[in-house]
Amino acid sequence: MRTALRIHVQGIVQGVGFRPFVYRLAKRYLISGWVLNTKEGVTIHAEGEERLVDEFVLELAQNHPAAAHVAEIDLKEVPLEDYESFTIRFSDEQATEKVTLVSPDLATCEDCVRELFDPNNRRYRYPFINCTNCGPRFTIIEELPYDRSHTSMAGFAMCEACASEYADPTDRRFHAQPDACFECGPSISYWENPATGDGAEEETEQATIWGHTREQSDAIIARCVRILLDGGILAVKGLGGFHLVCDAENDSAVATLRARKHREGKPFAVMMEDVATARKFCHVNDVEKHVLSGAQHPIVLLRKLPGTRFAQGLADHLPELGVMLPYTPLQHLLMHDFVEAGGQMLVMTSGNVHDAPIEIDDGHAREALGGIADAFLGNNRPIRARYDDSVVRVIDADGEAAIQMVRRARGYSPVPLKLSSDDAITTEYLCTGPEQKNTLCVVRGSEAFVSQHIGDLEHAETFDAWLEAKNRYQTLFQVQPEELVCDLHPEYLSTKWAHEQKMPLLQVQHHHAHIASVLGEHGIADPVCGVAFDGTGYGPDGAIWGGEILLANNKDYERFANFAYIPMPGGAACIHEPLRMAYGALWAFDLLEHPFAKKALSALGDTSAVLDQMIEHGLNTPYTSSVGRLFDAASALLGICVDPAYEGEPAILLEAAMCEAEDGADEADDDDRYTIEIQKNTATDSSTAKETSVMLFDAAGVFEALLDDAYEGVPVSRIAQRFHDAFVGAIVQGAQLMDMLYGIRTVVLSGGVFLNRYLTEHSLAALARAGFTVAVGRDLPPHDGCISFGQAVVRYNRSNRE
Repeated sequence: MRTALRIHVQGIVQGVGFRPFVYRLAKRYLISGWVLNTKEGVTIHAEGEERLVDEFVLELAQNHPAAAHVAEIDLKEVPLEDYESFTIRFSDEQATEKVTLVSPDLATCEDCVRELFDPNNRRYRYPFINCTNCGPRFTIIEELPYDRSHTSMAGFAMCEACASEYADPTDRRFHAQPDACFECGPSISYWENPATGDGAEEETEQATIWGHTREQSDAIIARCVRILLDGGILAVKGLGGFHLVCDAENDSAVATLRARKHREGKPFAVMMEDVATARKFCHVNDVEKHVLSGAQHPIVLLRKLPGTRFAQGLADHLPELGVMLPYTPLQHLLMHDFVEAGGQMLVMTSGNVHDAPIEIDDGHAREALGGIADAFLGNNRPIRARYDDSVVRVIDADGEAAIQMVRRARGYSPVPLKLSSDDAITTEYLCTGPEQKNTLCVVRGSEAFVSQHIGDLEHAETFDAWLEAKNRYQTLFQVQPEELVCDLHPEYLSTKWAHEQKMPLLQVQHHHAHIASVLGEHGIADPVCGVAFDGTGYGPDGAIWGGEILLANNKDYERFANFAYIPMPGGAACIHEPLRMAYGALWAFDLLEHPFAKKALSALGDTSAVLDQMIEHGLNTPYTSSVGRLFDAASALLGICVDPAYEGEPAILLEAAMCEAEDGADEADDDDRYTIEIQKNTATDSSTAKETSVMLFDAAGVFEALLDDAYEGVPVSRIAQRFHDAFVGAIVQGAQLMDMLYGIRTVVLSGGVFLNRYLTEHSLAALARAGFTVAVGRDLPPHDGCISFGQAVVRYNRSNRE
């Protein structure tokens, strides 16, 4: 029996080869009708035998192109119109331009990789091979509609063979805008840096060598492989910017890269050729394998295999290693030839000077990275948007594998997040995000476009990158903000900029934004127990918050519980000198006279007296409830990290210290001394529910137990585990108290502290055992990278849901 369906597909389904995919599918299942780009996405009229139409729809949902993101499929039975064939209808591009969603860049697909290494293929070893299922998208587009003339491929006219593929709806490269080959497309380039190496004092102008032919291209790649094998450093242009590359197994090369890049301590990510290689060095489960080799190809944080040797300085003292597989044709070629020559893995770190944005322009990269790289492997295809690599990890969520986003960028952004299913809302606004780990978010109706990771705005160049991203998102998604949303912190550059615009402005408290972000991702409207643990967030009382349990929904919040305030003598200096933070904590807990405290703080010398005076007289000494700062203090007291080389290192190494326990960090180790006490808070006549909590958490007992154990010589690994377990217990107790008072059984975990794998996994398990439903971020990280979306969620629900 023949039937007819009108099928509406919404999501990222335009400019990603979706129509030719539908066309080929229709031919396979003997479907007649048509496919058309519309304002809503893609519309299909499908006629055929009922069984074949059902299989056709199932295939649409399950096996669509990797570049597509299907958000929704609506089906409606319609009368048969007896079409004789299936056709692609070409719509009015201007009608669809306003709602077109641009796909992120995607890793080279298996078909293209196969062609890349096929000597009989005309694109054999072509460094820019791509098709509608893979390759650059967002980093090459200049404006909508997405066609070649509006991308950085505009200057490359297709040869006859490429043009034929481009025009053929049965071909994998039908309307693939970056389609190219050696004859008509971009070429790689090579430039050797005279400012590094033995002849640095005799700097001369070096000519750029171009790889216009296969032979020239292969010669450049061979030269680059030789530099890497000899311990040199290479700057390689990728999809969203340059990487700095060296042999990851060469101690000297890794040390040289660290010294030149001024990157002390912070771990490097590596690239390996395949999953089999990764399994020689790290644990890789099935989910991690899937993520490593999926369309996004992010960096995946994998647990190192015990006893495996890594180069000194690669990722010292950490249980995890960031690993990714090649995701561009050039990376495939470089990695393949490097392995053929005897290598195994390459350091692939962002091509930037310390704290600056990633470099995207060949000429500027040579200037900025000239003191780092020995040679530059560039190309003549311009990058229109800078994008770092995304970073994820797979965590155990109470027995189920879950992906935790650590940095959302290439491959994931700018896929929009839905604020609701109500597409009738047309409000447009801009959420400026936080100061650190910034993202911004532009909102168009019910769609929220969260930018790629931008970085720390306290650096002028990064703030320029923020402005660049803002302008790009507003232009591409045709958003003209009617109002702005920003953080409460008066010193954040994003907040200052928002105030300067003289537009309607909503300010959202930092930790409420953390919780609202998760609520928005999961579509939760009911009140929850929101646990927001991080390093810094401005509270409406003027203090630095960071250890909060909020009674919150997607519009508002009340402060239910927080960690008791402790002083930060010197303010931000405590972040860079965690012994200052330790002094402030022990001062508040009346533990400065403990014998181990005296020993641990002795390194402060005469500074101790100064800190005491600062606290007593309130000189540059803000108070904080931050859990992140408590972890810093514990790390410093245990001698794990007293001189951090990067933000968050003390807490990261405190977690890593547990892995050194001979009997394993996962064994139960109940110790009643490590208990965070909960006390009733005291309100004043001027107290408000947003500022003053019902309960206070007091960590004094935990720190006293830590000092006692350290004094008695208990292994640091065991103390670190007991310290972590105390905070797991506090989270469960806080949730139980809120449940007792308000009957709330859903808990949300957010904030940078939950990048701690142990704390997150054990909190999820403990809350589940206690009968709670727990929500964490899926598409966005728990740290401040989620703040701009949380701001969008609060603004949307306050204005549209009241």
